[in-house]
Formats: sequence, C-alpha cells, structure tokens
Amino acid sequence: MKFLRLKLLVIFLFINFSSIADEIKLNDKNTEFNIYTGMFDFSDNGKRSTLIGLQHQNEDLNRDTFLGNLSPITGAMITADNASYFYTGVQAQYKVGFLNLTPSFAPGYYNKGNGKDLGHALEFKSEIQLSLELPMQSQLGLSYNHLSNASLGDKNPGANSYMFNFFKKF
Repeated sequence: MKFLRLKLLVIFLFINFSSIADEIKLNDKNTEFNIYTGMFDFSDNGKRSTLIGLQHQNEDLNRDTFLGNLSPITGAMITADNASYFYTGVQAQYKVGFLNLTPSFAPGYYNKGNGKDLGHALEFKSEIQLSLELPMQSQLGLSYNHLSNASLGDKNPGANSYMFNFFKKF
C-alpha cells in the first residue's frame, strides 16, 4: 500500500511539474523526463519486486559521435523492498520511423534495502528501450535492463528488470 501511494505521488508531481514547466517556457523543449514503473529482477522468483523511477536527459548536452548521437542521463529508482539505485551515464537514440531505439549504459550506487543483495555498491546498468512517438512532445515505451557489478564484489548475481516508460519533453 505504501508503494502504491509513492507511485501516485510521483505521478501527481510529474503531472504538476509538466504544467509548471510549460508556464516557465524552458528552452525549446530540450529537457526530457522519463517516469517508469515495472518489475525489478523479474527472473528471480524469491527477490522480484515492483519498482518506480525517474530519469532526466538534457538534449543541450548531446554529442555526435561515431556511435551516433549520445547524451548524458541521470536517474534513480526504488523498489517496493526499499532497494534503490542512483545512476548517471550515457544513452544513444536511433529513430526508426515513429519508433525510437535507445540503448544506454550507466554506472551507479545500489543500496539493497530489504531487497536483493547484488554483491557490491557499484553496479552497472545496461538498458535497451523501444518507444513510440506521441503528440505533445511525449513518448510511450518499454525497456529492459540488467544490473551487474562486473565481478567487483564477492558475488555477482545481477538483476534483470523490465519497465513501462512515459517520456515528456519540456
């Protein structure tokens, strides 16, 4: 019940921030927020848990490289078991018609809370998103990620998660 209230609060704040940001008229809709929810470590029956998260991307910081257009991302997620992950990294975005394919990589700090012990505080998130362009500078998507400590800890069980994403540019 507590986690449901947290989800509703984040959605409420996101919607209110959306209307406030439109009034402030931020620079040419160059900032994107991604709010997502899904299942953390869905492949582990004993430790799976629902999650909610928020990610920020500023398109002013994009760079064209041999890998395509790259931009920095920063975000956080929390599970119903109070595990949390705070990260910053890079993502690429490839447009295929009205679809976007977005791979990303982000190292970050993981705290297990009452959730799964991933073996180390430093975890690396590899993610792939597929999203659909919507009206009003929005997107709806599905993503999959894997958290791993690259064997930095005594154990490296990893965690596989899937999320449903809503993106909005301001």
